[in-house]
Amino acid sequence: MTAVGIDVAKKTLAVLVLLADGRQRQKHCANSPAGHAELVKWLGRYAPGRVPVGLEATGGYQEAVAIALHDAGYAVSVINPQAIAAYSQSQLRRAKTDPTDAALIAHYVLTQAPALWTPPPPELRQLQALVRRLDALIEMRTQELNRLELAAPVVQASIRETVAHFEQQIAQVKAQIATHIDQHPTLRAQRDLMQSIPGIGELTAAIVLGELQNLQRFSSARQLAAYTGLVPHVRQSGTSLRGRGSLSKLGASRLRKSLYYPALTALRHNPPLMRFGARLRAAGKPNLVIIAAVMRKLIHQIFGVLRSGRPFDPARA
Repeated sequence: MTAVGIDVAKKTLAVLVLLADGRQRQKHCANSPAGHAELVKWLGRYAPGRVPVGLEATGGYQEAVAIALHDAGYAVSVINPQAIAAYSQSQLRRAKTDPTDAALIAHYVLTQAPALWTPPPPELRQLQALVRRLDALIEMRTQELNRLELAAPVVQASIRETVAHFEQQIAQVKAQIATHIDQHPTLRAQRDLMQSIPGIGELTAAIVLGELQNLQRFSSARQLAAYTGLVPHVRQSGTSLRGRGSLSKLGASRLRKSLYYPALTALRHNPPLMRFGARLRAAGKPNLVIIAAVMRKLIHQIFGVLRSGRPFDPARA
């Protein structure tokens, strides 16, 4: 069976086609619309039809080429880099170059049959772009405010001017997010369902929708919690425990980050989670452990209202 592996960088793509008879074909092209068109044309010579293609998730640089390949009819899988790294270790690979990485991805696709990827609809991609822009603006404002604390008087006016500019941009992007969601009935309904959960505000709901992309790919709340990195990771060997358990933190870090402050609010205003937090405190759990557990419960509540299509009900929760 033929398989394709692509090592994605910011500006380039290293491509390897692993043919059914064991031969290989390699190509480098630009990670740009022209490069993607060139790649699709080249693949048509060696890997026509619905051939499996694997790419690592590389901070968003893989998205455009993944869409181009999906639209061309290929069976695209976007793979967690940690899964590729673990597979490389299992194969005792030593060399690491762009072509060898592409070959490794092709072998992974061929032997592990990863889940297929489908691009989210345009309104979700646009929402994700907006919430990520908002996150970047807030981070830059925070950096400038931190500089202001130690800045010499001669530059303080400049920093304040920059902070004012960021605050204006933040307000504009927040308004764009609200307008964008209001213009799409499905997004609007999902936002309203999430806001029925005590602790989830309008901005958190928007971030969750933007980062979640497609709820249908998760069959259970636990699967969604694992995707968010909010499931326990226990290190144990034989009868010995090696350190305390911790969160796996494998998955959507932006989604996980967005739930921290909502969890603090939920501990004060979400009745089921108030009782849950009280039980954990009575059991002597540290504060950060309690917050992480509440974040996981919030993901379960979010999954529940979105999957059922019914507003939050404390009795059912």
